Amino acid sequence: MEKPFPLITCGMCSKPYNDPRTLPCLHSFCLQCLHHEIEKSGSQQMFQCPICEQNTSIPVGGASVLPQNLHLGFQVEVAGYMSKMVNSSEVCCDECVDGRNGLAVVFCCMCHQFLCKVCRDHHSSSRKLSKHKTVLLDQAGARQLHTCMKPRDHYCSQPNHEDNKLIFYCKTCSMLVCRDCTTVTHKSHSVEELSTVAKTHQMEITGALEYAKEVVTKLTGATDENNRMREQAEISKRAAFLAVNQAFEILQQTLEERKKTLLSELGAILLPKTTALTLQKEQFEKMVGDIGHYTDMASQILQTHTDHEIVALGGLIATELQATLKRVQTISFTPNQHSNITVSVETYGLDRQLSKFGEIIVFSPSPSSSIWISISVARLGTRYQVKVQSKTSKGVKYPHGGEEVSGELRSKTHNGAVVYGEVEDHRDGTYTITLTPQTAGPHQLLITMDGQHVQNSPSDLGVRPKRDYRTLCDAQQVIQCNRPACVAIHDNGDIYVGSRDNCIYVFDQTGQLKNTIGSMGNGDGQFCNPSSISIKGEMLYVADTENHRVQKLTSSGRFLRKFGKEGTGQGQFNSPLAVIIDSNNKLIVSDCDNRRIQILNENDGWLLTIDVKGSGNNSFQSPWGLALEPQGNIHVAACGTNTIKVFTKEGIYVRMYGDPNHPSGIAIDDEGYSLVSEWSGNCISIYDPEGNKIHTVGSLKNPWGTALDPRDGSVFIPNYGTNTVLKYCV
Repeated sequence: MEKPFPLITCGMCSKPYNDPRTLPCLHSFCLQCLHHEIEKSGSQQMFQCPICEQNTSIPVGGASVLPQNLHLGFQVEVAGYMSKMVNSSEVCCDECVDGRNGLAVVFCCMCHQFLCKVCRDHHSSSRKLSKHKTVLLDQAGARQLHTCMKPRDHYCSQPNHEDNKLIFYCKTCSMLVCRDCTTVTHKSHSVEELSTVAKTHQMEITGALEYAKEVVTKLTGATDENNRMREQAEISKRAAFLAVNQAFEILQQTLEERKKTLLSELGAILLPKTTALTLQKEQFEKMVGDIGHYTDMASQILQTHTDHEIVALGGLIATELQATLKRVQTISFTPNQHSNITVSVETYGLDRQLSKFGEIIVFSPSPSSSIWISISVARLGTRYQVKVQSKTSKGVKYPHGGEEVSGELRSKTHNGAVVYGEVEDHRDGTYTITLTPQTAGPHQLLITMDGQHVQNSPSDLGVRPKRDYRTLCDAQQVIQCNRPACVAIHDNGDIYVGSRDNCIYVFDQTGQLKNTIGSMGNGDGQFCNPSSISIKGEMLYVADTENHRVQKLTSSGRFLRKFGKEGTGQGQFNSPLAVIIDSNNKLIVSDCDNRRIQILNENDGWLLTIDVKGSGNNSFQSPWGLALEPQGNIHVAACGTNTIKVFTKEGIYVRMYGDPNHPSGIAIDDEGYSLVSEWSGNCISIYDPEGNKIHTVGSLKNPWGTALDPRDGSVFIPNYGTNTVLKYCV
């Protein structure tokens, strides 16, 4: 028995769609279900798609103004007719009054009516209706509905317009209208014929499909190239493993042969020595035995006190004993072969050589500077290291040690207090200097080699007091700001707040408004829902979310350039929610609706895509906030899975941590502590560098982002639900 045709159902109510409406993410739901979902969200601004969890702005007028999915509505209608045709043995005629002419036997694909035999005959004899396609009420007939059934004409719902077809499209209102509507309520609006607008959209969709094919072709080629490179890497790995194993097998064989040779030589030397010692031992033992024999007999005779016995044997015993004792005096009591044997198998030099045996060579650019610092800012009382590479006058690395290297950290404020570093010479041209700052504030780092400053010395280094985030409790400053969505702090202390008013407010350190940058729009320097700000020097980088781009401006608001446009290609965006810039001027962008992280070079464009679609730990929905840890890894607020995901800059998944409730923003300090804002959790969670939660700051309302003051590490939170920006001092 064939299975019945399933009805198309809503993902919320699991019932056939009723007036389906489509969200920006292209998921559709019943209008009534959307009304209920928006009401349940408790927000007037935004709600989440129940399927993909993408945040959707609630339009003015609510769900009723979301676009109707007419195609899906028609499919629901077709599915309903199909189900009725195969699942019901008695279908009434739609034309007869009370079914007086019997049950339906056919279905008209043009009229969308079930017809009995009488009505069918009337239908086929009518000049106007005779060309309509009818199908029998069975499985075969039901299957024909998809190809022969056409959508109904759509009519106007305005009073007195019910008989008018919707044949025009009002661009001003983004809705279908009838001819009468164009002369009344839409008289001054931009109106075009529906067929013209449909052709335009058809051309756009066709173009997008063609471009999508090109992109897929490129991706397929890139995938093939990636597979080829992976195969080459695997071949190289196997060859390298084989070379290493063979080299060490040769070493092991050589060592084993040398071991056998040394043992053989040792045996050849020891054999005559042990033989001579053995013969001497036997001689000693025989002498002891002979003497013992004569002394025993002499003792027995002396004990009897019989003169006859003493005279009979005494002379013989005395003669033999004295003769034996004379022989003893002729031999040496010193052991033969009196010499020590020493084997020289010193491993100190050899084990050092073996520990450095072999080298893995990767061809990549080498740093040009001769000094680099493991962290950019030091902490009071915390050890940190500076590494120095010695070079020749031509810039070639010098492979030996022995230079006179010194390092010191000199305070600029505490009467020039100096901390001297401990220097370790690695004997390969590199040196490690370890310093522990004893005073906070600005310092100067001085590194010398043979009395001369190395490159980059002296250099400035700030020393900050140790932080204890567990003391965070109440905000020390509250700045009033309408609809704050993101915040960033300038080196001079100015506070830049991206607002859903579609502008950037600039406040001074006291919270006084000093400037407003941008306005609503899609022009240069205008914004539509700015969601992230990153500051480097005097440059601002803004994630202009609904304009699907990133803008670069000066700190005063002058537009410089923009990156990307709406799309799915390389360097294109779909609702970018966060942007950060690293020390090499690479932009890292959270491309939310494309479910990926993109890395761009400010000058050369797209560099890398970290795709978070698919399966596994590196797959998640709604990548939101971004931050860089001191080691350079990228932390992503995975809003769809309520975790923080960590990737290398090459896009390799590292780990995940935390359980934040819809994390929207993240900031990481120079010690690796993460501060995560939780939109639905109404709090800020703080994690140590290992990913363990150590503290939570609550009593917030929809905190959107997180930022740290580069001067003193103060924490700034845009508290969207209360129209404030909060400052916490650590």
